[in-house]
This record gives sequence, structure tokens and C-alpha cells, in this order.
Amino acid sequence: MSHHKSTFTVISTDRHGGVSHAPYRSLNLSYGVNDDAAFVTENRNRIKTQYSINYLLSARQVHGDSIFIAREHLNKDTEIEACDALMTNLPGIGLMIQQADCQAVTLFDPDHPAIAAIHCGWKGSVLNILAKTVHRMTDCYGSSPATLQATISPSLGPCCAEFVNYATELPPSFLAFQVKENYFNFWQISKMQLIEAGLDGNKIIIAGQCTSCSLDHFSYRRACRNGNGQTGRCATVISL
Repeated sequence: MSHHKSTFTVISTDRHGGVSHAPYRSLNLSYGVNDDAAFVTENRNRIKTQYSINYLLSARQVHGDSIFIAREHLNKDTEIEACDALMTNLPGIGLMIQQADCQAVTLFDPDHPAIAAIHCGWKGSVLNILAKTVHRMTDCYGSSPATLQATISPSLGPCCAEFVNYATELPPSFLAFQVKENYFNFWQISKMQLIEAGLDGNKIIIAGQCTSCSLDHFSYRRACRNGNGQTGRCATVISL
């Protein structure tokens, strides 16, 4: 994707093309799931090489609403503690979200070149981490929400997003997105939250691929259905 004022790259990986062994076969990009760290490093290096990214900035994701702003160039891959959204206006840094059913939402400002990457599971949706990140881009970079371009990655679809405790876990505003008993369309919840934060609905791209249904993706829900929940993590990466 490109724009006359600035160019950005956004990619969402599948589980293929890496070196990890089962149950992480093969392109596991997370150090936090008990995979061999050397395999994860090789997998991350393959992503950087394939997409010409200098360094990856990632986080130990905790389903909170903390936002980290990268204000200095990196000289190595960096993973920070306890954070779920990343922002920068520096080129060459790949902001990476790790996922195995949660959404990765990316934001790009073509007018004041800047990007954000957000890890958004249901807890992030309840906290409205999307709106908080949009507002932070406005504060930091002067971004106008209406000009932002957003993507919603492959993630848990309405077909598989079952929440039996939704009455206590989800706010009443989410009930409009209940597609059948206990099932919700979180892709549309995220789109609603982005539009309410000022984005143009026509500038929001939803991948529409359910990770639980697709054997090409790592899925925590599927791994729990079939065993102990041990699986790898795909990633979504955005860079200027």
C-alpha cells in the first residue's frame, strides 16, 4: 500500500515458512510460548529479510491498554514489557503484534507520517484501546482521525467468537453485534470503535479471515479444543 505523501507496509503472517517444530510449526514469532528461542529468532529474521524491515519492536502483551511510543531509532530487535499498543513516526521500525486469535489493528497517518499497531482481544475491546491509540496519535503527531487508514488482521471471526459469560464480561453496547446465542462479531465491534474515534469507515479494511477456522493460522481457541492450548503466534507488522 502506498500514498503520495508517505509509504507504509503492513503484513499479516500465516503459520508457514518457518523453522519451529510442532506444536509451533512452523513460523512461530513469539518467545513467550515455550518454543526454542533460536527458532523464533530465525523466524523473525525471515520476516525482516522478506519485507526489508530493519528492526522489530514488539511487546509482552497483557490485554491492557498501555501504549508505547518509539521516539528513538532502534539498533536491534526490541521487545518491551507489559504493553498492547505501539506507535512511531520513525521509518525502518517494524511494529509487531503477536496473535493467535486476537486482532491486530494497524493505523497509518499519510499526512503526518506515523503508524500504530494494536493488540486487541476482547479485553482490549472492552477497554477501547483502539480509541485510546487514535487519540494518542492525535496528541503526539497531530493526526486527524478522519485521514487515518486502518486494517483489522485475520482473527477470531463471528463464526467462532463464543462468549458464554458475555453478560458479565462485555458492555451492553456490544449486544448489537451478537450474531447468535453467545457469539459476537468483534470485527464489526472494532470498526464501530474506530468510526466512533473519528475514522472514515471507508478507510477501514477488515481481512475477514477467521484464525480458528483457518488451519493456515495459529489459533489458541483451536489448540484448546484439540488439546492443551499450546500453539505458536502469527504476527502483524506495520512499518514506514
